[in-house]
Amino acid sequence: MTNSPENNQTINILLCEDNPGDVFIIRHSLSKSKSAYNFYHTNDGENAMAFLRHEGEYQNVPDPDLLLLDLNLPKKEGFEVLEEIKTDSKLKLLPVVILTSSSAKQDILKSYDLYASCYVTKPFDFNEFVEAVKKIESFWLNFVQLPKFVNNN
Repeated sequence: MTNSPENNQTINILLCEDNPGDVFIIRHSLSKSKSAYNFYHTNDGENAMAFLRHEGEYQNVPDPDLLLLDLNLPKKEGFEVLEEIKTDSKLKLLPVVILTSSSAKQDILKSYDLYASCYVTKPFDFNEFVEAVKKIESFWLNFVQLPKFVNNN
């Protein structure tokens, strides 16, 4: 079974990104999707963890089914967020897509060492960035079996 609109399965996506331009591109790219999803956004690592743990202003938010995580974040960097997620028994199954401008070998290896689900370097070209987000959307929202839907079967 795929996660498709035909199956009436809505996917909750959390984007943790501090660059307003990148947020715009990602939101714009996903708006063209035929997949059923809800989009949420935090702009720093502390708010991402508060969202995931339903703390403060995030008490009534749904659990995300997919996290798009930038590495270069204020307050708490992406590596710290990733490590907290993957060492928390309630969060560790959450698929985390690293979506960052860094193509540094050490960042890629560290992300996978911390159990990132995949690592995508943001293209600098607008059209290539849009295409990359569409590919992420196609793969993660339509092809992959997400933990939420496995647990509900």
